[in-house]
Amino acid sequence: MKKNEKEPTAGTVSPRRSFLRSGVQLAAGSALYATLGHHGAWAAGSDAPEKKEVKIGFIPLTDCASVVMASVLGFDQKYGVKIVPSKEASWASVRDKLTNGDLDMAHVLYGLVYGVQLGVGSPQKDMAVLMTLNRNGQAITLSRKLADKGAVDAASLARLMASDKREYTFAHTFPTGTHAMWLYYWMASAGIDPLKDAKVITVPPPQMVANMRVGNMDGYCVGEPWGHRAIMDGIGITAATTQDIWRDHPEKVLGCSADFAERYPNTSRAVMMAVMEAGRWIDASMQNKLKMAETIAAKSYVNTSVDAINQRILGRYQNGLGRTWDDPNHMKFFADGDANFPYLSDGMWFLTQHKRWGLLKSHPDYLAVARKINRIDLYTQAAAQLKVSVPKSPMRSSKLMDGVVWDGSDPARYADSFKSKA
Repeated sequence: MKKNEKEPTAGTVSPRRSFLRSGVQLAAGSALYATLGHHGAWAAGSDAPEKKEVKIGFIPLTDCASVVMASVLGFDQKYGVKIVPSKEASWASVRDKLTNGDLDMAHVLYGLVYGVQLGVGSPQKDMAVLMTLNRNGQAITLSRKLADKGAVDAASLARLMASDKREYTFAHTFPTGTHAMWLYYWMASAGIDPLKDAKVITVPPPQMVANMRVGNMDGYCVGEPWGHRAIMDGIGITAATTQDIWRDHPEKVLGCSADFAERYPNTSRAVMMAVMEAGRWIDASMQNKLKMAETIAAKSYVNTSVDAINQRILGRYQNGLGRTWDDPNHMKFFADGDANFPYLSDGMWFLTQHKRWGLLKSHPDYLAVARKINRIDLYTQAAAQLKVSVPKSPMRSSKLMDGVVWDGSDPARYADSFKSKA
C-alpha cells in the first residue's frame, strides 16, 4: 500500500427507575454540564430502552473484552437490552458499517470517530463517543531481524536506519487511529520522521503477525494480543508499550453515529451501563481477568490461544529479549470509572496529532468538535445509575514520554509546537 493509503473495506432485570431519580447524584456534575455547550439534561419519561437489540461491532483485540463480557455475563439483560457482538474484519469495515447503519455501535478507535466527524479520508458524518472502553495496553513491535541488528528501542532504531539505508516499512491499523498516532509519536521522539523516513502501511490487527512473519514490515503498532503473539512466535520484540508513550492514555471507545445517540438515548445509556459494569467486573480480580481471557480467546472473538492474552492482561510483560517486568499501568477497563470517562481533552489530543501529521490542513475548533462528539451528558447519567463518580472537569493533564504536557488548554499551539510534523 502507498503511504497513508486508506485500508480497503474488506441476570436479573432491574426495576424501571427514572433517570430523574438520580438528580442528587447528578447535581455534583452540574458544573460539568455547564461546560458542554450542548445536549441538555435528560427530560422526563420512561428509561426503557427504545431499541432492545443492539448490534455492536468489534475487532479481534483484547480490548473488545468489556463489550463481549457484557453480553456473555448478561449485564445487557440486566439493563433491558440485548447486545449482539459482531466480529469485523478491519477498522475500515467498522467505519463503513457505523456510518451506513449496519452497526448500531462499535468498539472503535478514538481517532477514527474524530476523523469521520471531520471527513478525513471518508465522507463526513456526525458521530458520538459514548464512553472510553479502556486505557493502555497496546505495543510497538520490531522484527527479530531489526533486533538482531541492535534496533530494540526508538533510539537504536534511529541509529540503524541512519547507518543501514534502505526502505523501512512500518504498519498501523488505520490512518486516523490510535495506533498510527502512537507509532508516529514514538518514532518522532527519536528523530525519525514517520512520513519521510519510512513507508507506512495499513494492516488489520489480526493480520499483523502473519505479515511480519513473511517480511512485509519491519515494525508495527497494534493492540494486544498481537504484540505478545509476535514474541510467542519468535518473530518480533516489544520495543515499547503505549503506556510508555502516554501513561493511562485513552484507547478504544464505544462509538456510534450522532443520529443513533439522539434517537435512542435510553438504549445508549443502557448499553453504557452494561459495558461499564462488565469493565468493573474484569478489573475486580485476577480470576475475572483470567476468565475473560478464556472467553475472548475463542474463535468467535479474538481467535488465539489463551496464553497470548492472559499474561499482559495481568501486567506481566516480556520483551522477547529476556527482559520481564510487572507493569502496573497495563490495560484497564474501569479503574474506578476513570478509564471510561470521555474526557474532552482526550478527543482533542487526537485532533492535534491529525493536524501535526497533515491529516487536517487547518486547525479545527478543537473544543467545539470534542463537545459535539463526546456525550458526557449521557455518560454522566449512566454513571449516576451505577453510582460511579465522574471527574469535576472534562479536561485532564498528562505528561507524555518526551516530557511535553498536554492539558487541552491551547491545542493549536500544542499541535504546532512539534519539530517533527508534516
